[in-house]
Amino acid sequence: MRGALTLTFALAFPAILRAQDADALLRKVDDHYNRLSSLRAHYAERYAGMGVDRTETGTLLLKKPGRMRWNYDQPEGKLFVLDGKYAWFFTPGDAQVQRVPAKQLDDLRSPLRFLLGHTQLKKELGSLTVTEDSHGIHIAGIPHGMEQRIKLLTLDVTGTGAIQHMKLEELDGATTEFSFTQVEENVPIREGDFTFTPPAGIAVVDAPAPI
Repeated sequence: MRGALTLTFALAFPAILRAQDADALLRKVDDHYNRLSSLRAHYAERYAGMGVDRTETGTLLLKKPGRMRWNYDQPEGKLFVLDGKYAWFFTPGDAQVQRVPAKQLDDLRSPLRFLLGHTQLKKELGSLTVTEDSHGIHIAGIPHGMEQRIKLLTLDVTGTGAIQHMKLEELDGATTEFSFTQVEENVPIREGDFTFTPPAGIAVVDAPAPI
């Protein structure tokens, strides 16, 4: 019985990895993404907060250096493009496109920008911890520059250093989670995928980024 209780306790509560093991794992994640030039994955995004609970899905494209494209299929046509200079947000039916300079971007998807080419998790995240439980390995911290919005970012990673799930907890209690599947690494991606041209008749507005 005592052994069963010990096992139950170990499975229920994450164990903090030794500093040496934690550093090795962080380097494995860094190395995994620093060798990539591009990535394509399917994602499911869930937002819960302020009386809202919604799930959206689509395809994510990442390309070195620092470019992203989030093609939503639910809701169809919603788009977020980071071209390296600006981030563009567009939802079909809206009368305008929102544009934000990349250096001013405070968007919940922006932590993924550090994944290609220059990953250094120990420098990107403050209050960093690495734990392990029956569900896997978890890296948690606060993204530098987002301390006024983010309470905690948690990355669930495999033993090979690949990120499968990301959860962001905001100071106001809202949470946003991203799950990644069908991941393809170092795949051909067109430069044009990161170029956004506003539809005819749609105004471009410089504004804070939406969720």
